[in-house]
Amino acid sequence: MNADILVIGAGIAGASVAAHLAETRSVIMVEGEGRPGFHSTGRSAALFTEIYGNATIRALTRASRKFLFEPPAEFTEAPLTRPRGCLYIATAAQQAAISSFHALSDVAPATRMLEVDEAHELCPILRRDYVAAALLEPDCADIDVHGLHQGYLRAFKRRDGRLITNSPVHSLAYANGRWEAGAGSENLTASLIVNAAGAWADELAEMAGIARIGLTPCRRTAMLIDAPPGMSINAWPFVNDIDEKFYFRPDAGSLFLSPADETPTAPADAQPEEWDIAAAVDRIEQATTLEVRRLKAKWAGLRTFTPDRTPVVGFSAAAPTFFWLAGQGGYGIQTAPALSRAAAALVLGSALPADLAAQGLDLAALSPQRFAAG
Repeated sequence: MNADILVIGAGIAGASVAAHLAETRSVIMVEGEGRPGFHSTGRSAALFTEIYGNATIRALTRASRKFLFEPPAEFTEAPLTRPRGCLYIATAAQQAAISSFHALSDVAPATRMLEVDEAHELCPILRRDYVAAALLEPDCADIDVHGLHQGYLRAFKRRDGRLITNSPVHSLAYANGRWEAGAGSENLTASLIVNAAGAWADELAEMAGIARIGLTPCRRTAMLIDAPPGMSINAWPFVNDIDEKFYFRPDAGSLFLSPADETPTAPADAQPEEWDIAAAVDRIEQATTLEVRRLKAKWAGLRTFTPDRTPVVGFSAAAPTFFWLAGQGGYGIQTAPALSRAAAALVLGSALPADLAAQGLDLAALSPQRFAAG
């Protein structure tokens, strides 16, 4: 099968850029698993917050707001976001950290410091002898990850894109002006490759004879527990330790917990470790009145980071028809609308969309050449 562009990986990165590229090019998207988004996208509990991540991530997030909060009618019939609010908490020993965070120029306008009583009113299970300071970001929102991902997959299909699943790429070579890929039992050719393979992006590059970026896949553990008896939790905020040692939030009548772990691991089907589960339970029991007696569910996913924790987006200098779109870390869902448009513009040689440029997005900060220079 032949196409102008072959996108490898059908998670949120691959699906979103493929949907844009299919507007004007023939595109095949290939996925190694039986369903798109199996390893990372499908295991994410995403929160929209404009003060999370470094300057580039924040610019991408701001540029994604309009799409996420006001999606086109043809993209989805249901809202992609739901108001949540994010409450950062700190112990007495962490007060300097929360004050420094609040003082940042783009954090201060979006947040306000709370009295401990106000924090307790928002989340009554917080221990008053644990929380010494709290910071509220009121305009956060839950993101419907499945709705966003499926919206891009539907758009890709409407634009005559072809999705092939259960077909891991096992060979990739450039010959006679075309890329030739062996994927499962398929033989595919394309003028251009988009490497959206997530945790496997470095391995895919090596297969193509291109140097690794130095991506680090990290395991993130999550679990669900019952809500405290007699409490209505749906309006509680997302509660985050200021040093990101744990977080929790309501989730369809249950509580979603995580130790916010980032354990480097080989690309694989991530599974939760008992130590990480125990760490999450211990930290949250210290901060709240919860007593965790059983888990309703537990799982782990992969978050893949570049060395500077900024996505790598752009053509390889060694192979100008090999395009990197990887390393979104924990920011891939909330930045997908803007990042996919920026990536599509780069692939097609178009100008960066004006609304992305207006948010201060610097394409040099995304370029793979920054690692070659280093």
